[in-house]
Order: sequence, then C-alpha cells, then structure tokens
Amino acid sequence: MKLQEPQTVLITGASSGIGSSFAQLFAQQGYQLILASRSENKLNELSQSLHERYQTKSIVIPVDLAKPDGPPILYERVKSYTGTLDVLINNAGVGSYGFLHEQNITAELEMLQLNIQSVTHLMMLVLPDMIRRRSGRILNLGSTTSFYPCPLSANYSASKSYVLSLTEAVANELSGTGVSVTALCPGGTGTSFFRTAGMDKQKVASTASLMSPEKVAQAGYDALMKGTTVVVPGKQNWLLTQAPRLFPRKMITRITRGVLEQTL
Repeated sequence: MKLQEPQTVLITGASSGIGSSFAQLFAQQGYQLILASRSENKLNELSQSLHERYQTKSIVIPVDLAKPDGPPILYERVKSYTGTLDVLINNAGVGSYGFLHEQNITAELEMLQLNIQSVTHLMMLVLPDMIRRRSGRILNLGSTTSFYPCPLSANYSASKSYVLSLTEAVANELSGTGVSVTALCPGGTGTSFFRTAGMDKQKVASTASLMSPEKVAQAGYDALMKGTTVVVPGKQNWLLTQAPRLFPRKMITRITRGVLEQTL
C-alpha cells in the first residue's frame, strides 16, 4: 500500500546492487527518492527507469562520500531540495582484499572514510531534525563480517564491526524518541562488490552461494519498517554470525582466513 502523503528517502550508493534494489522498494511505496552515488549516469538511468515504472519523483545527487567533504555536501544539497528527510539508507560502501601491509594506503583510507566516517557523519547530520519531529528511520549497511575479524579483508571487516556497534549503541540512545536505526548485515550478495574488491576469483564470490540484492534489500526494508535493530538475511548467514559465541576467536579468525583464501 502506497503512502497517503509522500515521504522522502535518501539512499547512498544507489546506482547499483543493494542500493538500487532499495530504490525500487521505496519507489513502489510512493516515496520521493534522493539517489546519491559517484556515478551520475547510472543514477540518471535508474531515476528514469523508476519514473517510467512507478511515476516516482527522484532527485539525483552525484557525490563522492569517500572524501571528507562528501557528507556535508550531500546533506546541504538534500536540505536545499526538501525540508524533511524521513528515511536515510546508509548503503554506500566498498571492500578490499589482501594483506594489510600490501594494500594501497590511500585506497584503504578512502574505504574507511566511506564505510565509517560518512555513515557516522550523515547520521549526526540528520538525527537532530528527526528527533525534533519524533519521526525518522535510518538503515546502516553492515555485513556478516560485522561479527568477526577477517584476515585478508582486515580493514573492511573492522569497518563493518564499527557499523554494527554504532547502530546498536545509537538504537539504545534513541529509545522513546520515535526514531529508529537498523543494521542490515548480509552475507555474500550478487553485486559488483567482489569484483570491485578484487575478490572475483575467491570461492566466496561463487554465484551459487550468493543471495540476490533484491532479497537482501527486502529483508532490510522489512526490518527498517518494524524498527528492528539488527537483521541478518538468510538462516545460513545468521548461523555464521553466531559462531563467535560458540568457538574461540582465534579459531574463528583462522577459519575466516581459510575461507577467503579458497579460489574458484
């Protein structure tokens, strides 16, 4: 059922994958969309497709959230277009693969800026107004790696652990305010993530074991609307997140490294 009065959602990393799937879901429900990513061409294509299919109004904002000035630039653009932001989907993020000491320092620091700093920055920008209105929802994209360290993807898994911890802490702080925050923690998903991270030859990137971005986004959307703090789509993925409670952390770390080392 569509909204009687359109609300506004900002989706970062909206040009493809899970972000694009979120855009489809919110468009179906009659939201006004603000679509943000680095790829203006892809955003325009998505905006046009959504308009043709759902008659949805979309605002396209090309922005690089891997740069420190990205979040405030995005926020100011959003405020210039709409006075009220009802939902924030902090979806933008990237990964990397390899030994930490062999990684490109600039690229790794930009990943941390995107996966950690921009998520926190945007939350801190939008939350005061949401709390004043006693209404608002935020979703942060975590990962099953939010629950355990991953050698060969050390910065990425650490960044997703941060996202989960931040979300759970702020969810507690927001109790009674009318505002909720949700961490969506999927496992391997059929997007361009593994190729971009340089992991397309790893066994974990096998399409047979990947969940579709549509299913991941649907699980996140449902949890967001219920005000659920943490959601892990898929029973197998959920079981994986429970392993650190059952086995020593050193064992879990050896296992995750072994999994990431396996090639197709």
